[in-house]
Amino acid sequence: MAEERIDVGGVAINAVTAGEGPLVLMIHGFPGLAWSWRHQMAPLADAGFKAVAIDSLGYGGSDRPADPALYDSDHMQRYLLAILDHYGAGTAFIVGQDFGAQYAWNLAVRAPDRVRALVATIPYDYDLAGRAMLGSAETLPPGTPPQPVMASADHPPSRRFAAMAAQHFLHFHYFQEVGPAERELGGNLAEFLKRDFFALSANGNLWNWLDVPSEGSGYLDALPPAPDLPWPWLSEAEFARFVEGYDHPDIMKRVIGGLNSYRTADANWEIGRAWADHDVTVPTLFVHGARDPSFGFFPEWRERMARRVPGLVDVVEIEGAGHFIQQEQPAAFNRALIDFLKSR
Repeated sequence: MAEERIDVGGVAINAVTAGEGPLVLMIHGFPGLAWSWRHQMAPLADAGFKAVAIDSLGYGGSDRPADPALYDSDHMQRYLLAILDHYGAGTAFIVGQDFGAQYAWNLAVRAPDRVRALVATIPYDYDLAGRAMLGSAETLPPGTPPQPVMASADHPPSRRFAAMAAQHFLHFHYFQEVGPAERELGGNLAEFLKRDFFALSANGNLWNWLDVPSEGSGYLDALPPAPDLPWPWLSEAEFARFVEGYDHPDIMKRVIGGLNSYRTADANWEIGRAWADHDVTVPTLFVHGARDPSFGFFPEWRERMARRVPGLVDVVEIEGAGHFIQQEQPAAFNRALIDFLKSR
C-alpha cells in the first residue's frame, strides 16, 4: 500500500491506496480512520480496483483545522472532488460509513456525474440530523417549539438537540460547545475510543444515554465500560493503530474531526435545503449491520429509502455486525461490496 497527502484546496488529506483499476473511494466516520478500511484494501486491489481510503479532515494524517466551517458539506464536497481529480478519475465508486456515508450520499446527489455507483451503510438523508429524506416542506404550524426529534424540516438541528437533551444526555448536543468534549475525550483518548467502538458494535449498548441526565454529565458517563481487548473483530494491535492515529500534541485537536462534523449540523441543514427534494438516482447498494444500534435514529428508513432512492439496486443486511460493519464482518461485507462493484 502507498500513502500520500493530497492538497485539496488549502488543506491536506491523507490517503492510502492499493491496486490499479477503477477508483473506489472509501470514507470513514467517527470514530474511524483510513485504517477502518484495512480489510478492504487488498481484496479490492486483487479484484482489479484502485482502493483509496482517506483520513477525513481532522483525523489521522490529514490536517486538523479548528474552524468548524471548513468541515461543512460544501467544503467536504470540494475535498472529495479534489481527491477524484488528483487521481484522474472522471467517475468513481464511492463507499461511505457513518459520517462518511453522509458525505457519500451528498456526492451522489450533488455531483451524480462523478459517482459511478454508491455504497452506503447508514441511511442519512444527506446531512447529519437534517431532514431524513422528508423533503424541504415544513410541517409544523409557525411558532411551534422545536420537537425532540432527530430529523425535521421545521427547526435547525441544534434546537432539536437541545430539546432532546432536556430529557436525557445526548452527545449531539454535548458536542456543540467547543471545549468540554475536546478536553474530556482528548484527555481520555484510549478509553473513549474503546468504549465508543464497543457501544456501536453488535454487542454494545449505545442507548445507555437514555438513563443519563444532561446536567453535569460527559460522554464517558453515557458510554458503558467496554470489555478488555481483544474482541473477535478488533485486536489490541489494531486498536493501538486507532489510538495512535487520533493522538496529537494538542489535546484540543485529538478528536476535532469528529466534533466539528457534529458542529456543522446547522450549517449543513441550511445548505441542504436546496437539495432536500432531490432523489438519489445513481446505482446504490445499501449494506448494513443487522445489529447496528444507530438505526434507532432512523425508524422509517426502509420506507423513506424506497421513495427517495430510485437508484437503489439492493439492500444487504449482514448478521453479526453493528455500526462498524466492514470491520466486524469483513468477509461478508467484501463479498457484497465487490459483487456490486463488478456488476457496475
